[in-house]
Amino acid sequence: MQTRHSMAELNTLSAGDFVRVTGPVFEGPPWIARDISGRRPFAGRDELLGALCDTVRNAPDNKKLALIRAHPDLAGRAALAGALTAESSGEQAAAGLNNLTPDEMALFQKQNDAYRRKFDFPFIICARLNKKEAILEGFARRLQNSREQEIRAALEEIFKIAGLRLRDLIEE
Repeated sequence: MQTRHSMAELNTLSAGDFVRVTGPVFEGPPWIARDISGRRPFAGRDELLGALCDTVRNAPDNKKLALIRAHPDLAGRAALAGALTAESSGEQAAAGLNNLTPDEMALFQKQNDAYRRKFDFPFIICARLNKKEAILEGFARRLQNSREQEIRAALEEIFKIAGLRLRDLIEE
């Protein structure tokens, strides 16, 4: 279990420690946390989340896509190989993705592949807020979207994930 921090503590950490502690709220390199570290102090978790999400929203498209692509496939190869971050592993387990039948695993692989072929990035949904059936329904529904719609949808799901991870990280 990760260490929980108070908002006051996060506000007084060195820039490097702030990035080390809050960087894993998002998958991939911690550029988002680094970009906001100088804007402290934050009044609370919601203000911090807002700053993090605004940083992503205002980032160039290539950085947004890199953030999306840093996420693993749901029940994908990284999960099977045990190569997920601790956060992703726990989130996928919460959705029941660590106990799939062989047929369900094959269906997830098929959906992951179809989604990647169409959009060139992984399907992202906040696993902690969904179970495997809802995730499979999400694949079917969202495969009908345009690429632009899916970039927006993926970022909104990433923001939900970040909010839950911040809730785990910060005592309030």
